[in-house]
This record gives sequence, structure tokens and C-alpha cells, in this order.
Amino acid sequence: MPAFPGRFGSIEDARVFCEQFFDYYSNEHRHSGIAMHGPASVHDGTAVKIHAKRIATLNAAFLARPERFRGRRPYPPSLPARVWINRSLTTLQANTSPQTTKVN
Repeated sequence: MPAFPGRFGSIEDARVFCEQFFDYYSNEHRHSGIAMHGPASVHDGTAVKIHAKRIATLNAAFLARPERFRGRRPYPPSLPARVWINRSLTTLQANTSPQTTKVN
């Protein structure tokens, strides 16, 4: 993961860095708060398909070698029903409807 420098040499340097950083953050980095998916995947809806593939892969691994899992079927982290960016206290108290992802 690219680390933010203390300072940028110029606005152009900052733009180049931020373009690379936010591409990585949105598309490559896996976030624990959204079931080890990237924000772009959750936003565009592909997280649901990826989650289903993860389940299928873990099921196949379990069926092939259940002893590896001590007899307990593995399951990927559940996708959250709602996600926020900087969830505010007002949102918490009002229980408003933030951006959601349908999980079927």
C-alpha cells in the first residue's frame, strides 16, 4: 500500500500520488469492515458475486479435505447490509437509510 508522504513536491506530484493511492484503496485493498472486499466491489454490486464464489471455493475445499477444517465448514465473513463512509452520530441516532448492498 502506498504510504502518504509528509509533503508533496508539487500539486502534480500530489495528483499522481492520489490517483495511484485511491485506485489501490478502492480496487485492491481488502477492508475488514466490508467482509474483505474493496469499496469499488461493494459499490458496483460485484461483491455479491465474489462472495458467492468464495463460498463455493470454501465448500469445495471442505468437501475435498474436511480434516483440514476440523470438521467445521469454513465460511467467508458476511457482507454487511449497510455501509457508510464516516458514519455520523446523527446517522446512528436517526437510523436513516445509507447506501446499501443487497445480499441474496
